Amino acid sequence: MSSQHIKRGQRNELSFHNDRPEETCLAWAKLLKLVEQAAEDGRETFEPGAELEWDDWTKITTLPASIGKLKNVRSMLLYGSNLVSIPLQIGDMTSLTKLDLYTSYRLHWLPYEIVRCGNLTDTRLSTRALYGNYKFRPPFPRLRPYVQGFEPETCSVCDELFDKFTDHRPQQFWLSLKVGSDVLPLLVHACSKACVERLPSPSAGYIAKPHKGGLGQAQPKLR
Repeated sequence: MSSQHIKRGQRNELSFHNDRPEETCLAWAKLLKLVEQAAEDGRETFEPGAELEWDDWTKITTLPASIGKLKNVRSMLLYGSNLVSIPLQIGDMTSLTKLDLYTSYRLHWLPYEIVRCGNLTDTRLSTRALYGNYKFRPPFPRLRPYVQGFEPETCSVCDELFDKFTDHRPQQFWLSLKVGSDVLPLLVHACSKACVERLPSPSAGYIAKPHKGGLGQAQPKLR
């Protein structure tokens, strides 16, 4: 997401970061190779920033969907990254217990699918960069009109396929939920009202229901 702008004392609505990796660039190819190697050798720690040249690492703004293959990885270390999003396939990393994204200041939210990482107990993020964080309460980007570019093939809640042959789109919501050590702003793609109702209750001290964001969305007072 882009940083908020102040104009004549008023906040403008936030928007999603639109910088996506050039899939033909050498840095992206190197990252794909690292993921494949990690999947093949069954390693328990994945730290791409330690294996890529710094110039290459700074060009990486998301991770490939293939991280879902990293079934044995227990620790994913992404300290100091330039990431702006994490793919929903992180939910397939079922052995993940530690996720370090500290000083990844451009990362403001995560996909709801991360709740599928049932063993994840240790997270480290730069809290002040997260939407709705208790220290500054930065606003959430508005999800109307529908925010494109992050649509999954399946529902975040029930994991059923969306119908690609209709104009029906997933219902998008923000939800602040404790994952590991932190309360994270999660982006949900739900297939139905029933799945929205199945979402867990947000963490205490945060917006008390799934919401659409925007500057008009009231948040609890700063602590």
